[in-house]
Parts: sequence; C-alpha cells; structure tokens
Amino acid sequence: MDDREAGPAGPDMVGQDAEDGARMVRADLLAGLFFVVLGVAILYASWTMPRLEARRIHPMTIPGLVPGLLSVALVICGGVLAFRSSRAHAPGGWRALGSIFTSEAALRAGAVAGLALIYTLGLVGLVPFWAATAIFVAAFILVFEVWLAEPRRPLLESLPWAVGLAIVTAIVVTLVFERAFLVRLP
Repeated sequence: MDDREAGPAGPDMVGQDAEDGARMVRADLLAGLFFVVLGVAILYASWTMPRLEARRIHPMTIPGLVPGLLSVALVICGGVLAFRSSRAHAPGGWRALGSIFTSEAALRAGAVAGLALIYTLGLVGLVPFWAATAIFVAAFILVFEVWLAEPRRPLLESLPWAVGLAIVTAIVVTLVFERAFLVRLP
C-alpha cells in the first residue's frame, strides 16, 4: 500500500488535488499576465501625468511618482507569477480553467470588483464623497451578508446594521482625510 491509498480519501483525492492544482496553475498564468498588462497601463498613465515643473515642484513629490513605483512592483510581481506558472507542469485542458471563474469564490471576487468600480467610477465625483462612501459601505455589507453569505441573513436584520456602519464609516473617513491628511475630497 503506497502513501496515496493510506488515507481515508483514497486514490480519488489525489486525482482531485492534481486537477485543482492544474486549474490554479492556469489561473495564476492568466492572473500574472493580467497584472503585467495592468501595471504597464498604470505606469504609462503615471508617466503622462503633469509634473508641475512650472510651479517648481520637487521631483520627489510629483503626482505620478507613487503610482509609477507601485505599477513597477505590479509588473514585477505579475511577471514572476506568470513565469512560475508557465514553468509548472499542469495536466488537463483549458476547460478546467472555466470552472474557477464560476465558483462561489469567483462570484464574491466579482462582487467586490463590481462594487469597487461602481464606487470609484460611478459615485465618487457624482455625489459628495461622504455620501458615496456611505452608499458603498452599506451596499457592500448588504451584498455580503444578505445575498452572498452562507447562511444568508434577512434583509430587515442587516439593513439597520449596514446603514449605521455606513454612516459612521463615512463620517470617520471624511474627517480623517480632510482634517488629518488635509486632502480635499470631491
């Protein structure tokens, strides 16, 4: 009896682990390539930002410096991830990759990305910052407690908690940025 058959799962678990590993290798390759492309796009955007030389701004305080450095780190990390996953042996076809994107975890990640995009691209600038933050926090809590939680909580039970926490978060975030960091918010 070898080690694979020794456990209660038997040999089927080994096959399932290999299949999951193959899926993750392919997902890592795609994620690495995505991060490289995203990092290059952010690097280009930060490079084309105004440098404010006419105002005699110190070169270390230009607006695109931090995003540029972070994008370089993103390109490096994405490149390492893509390189490592391309070197890993992954049996199976690309069909197994699709099941990763239809899983419960992928639904949650998509919900986070969707809510963040609605907040940053839709709400900020359209409504005052404090209102956008309150709407985002309330929506985030409701989505993850009422619709995506296991077990799901009733809407009427989660709504007061979500609204209360959203109001407190919006007030604290707004005051910290405006008073402590002296940042003008939209």
